[in-house]
Amino acid sequence: MSFFGELYLRSTVPFLSEETTAKEVAYLARRFEKLEVPGPVVDLGCGHGRHAARLNARGPLADRIIGLELDALSLQERLPGFPAVRADLRSLPFRTGSLAGAYAWYSTLFVFSDEEHAALLREVARCLRPGGLLVLHTVPYERLASQPEASFSTRLPDGSLLEEQSRFDAVRGRDEATRRLTMPDGRVLSGHYAIRYYPLADLTRLLEATGFSVSWVHGGLEEERPSETSTDLIVGAMLRCTRDPKQ
Repeated sequence: MSFFGELYLRSTVPFLSEETTAKEVAYLARRFEKLEVPGPVVDLGCGHGRHAARLNARGPLADRIIGLELDALSLQERLPGFPAVRADLRSLPFRTGSLAGAYAWYSTLFVFSDEEHAALLREVARCLRPGGLLVLHTVPYERLASQPEASFSTRLPDGSLLEEQSRFDAVRGRDEATRRLTMPDGRVLSGHYAIRYYPLADLTRLLEATGFSVSWVHGGLEEERPSETSTDLIVGAMLRCTRDPKQ
C-alpha cells in the first residue's frame, strides 16, 4: 500500500500534539507576517490541515491559505476552515505567478528522486510571484548521520501497535524505513518510505539552482541558529525577482 495514505495519517496524527501544532503555526505566522507580495499562500502537502486551518482563520495569512494534498483520505478528514485541492506536488494546479508564498513541513517535498526534487522546486518557483516566500521544514542531515539506525514499537491511544525500523544512508542522504500499524480490529497497514535529507550547503545550492535565494536558516521554532544539537532545519527562501529563463 502507499505509505503516504491511511498508514501515514493513522500513525502520525496521534503524535501531533496541540502544543506542537500551536508552536509551528506561530512560527509560520511570524515568518510570513512581513510578506508584502499579495495573493494566496499554499500549504504543500497539507495533510489533514492542522496548520492550514489555523493560519487561514486568523493572523497575517487569514483567508489566504490554500491546501494541496494528494491523499484522498487526508482531504476527506481534514479540518474545516480552508479550501483545498487534490494534486501532485510535482504538477501544481496553479497559474504561473499566481501565489505569494508556500510552505512545506516535515520534509514533505523530499520523498522523490534528486531530479524530481529539482523539478518540483522549479514548479513551485513557476507558481510564485517574484519576491514570493517558500518555507521548508526538514531534519538536519547531521542528526541522522550521527544516529543512522533506529527502531521503535509503541501503543497508540486507540490501542493500535505501531512498529518501525529505519536506516539512514549518509552517502546517498536517504533515510529508508518500514512502518507497520496493527489496528485494534486486527487490520494491518504496512508500507515502506524513503526521504532525502540534504546537508544545508547542498540544499542551499538546490534552492539557488531552481530560482530561489535563501533568506534565513533556523535550527528550531524559536528561530535559533542551527547547531550540532538542532532537531529541526527550517529554511526560508525568496523567489528571485528575475526569473531564470530555463524555468
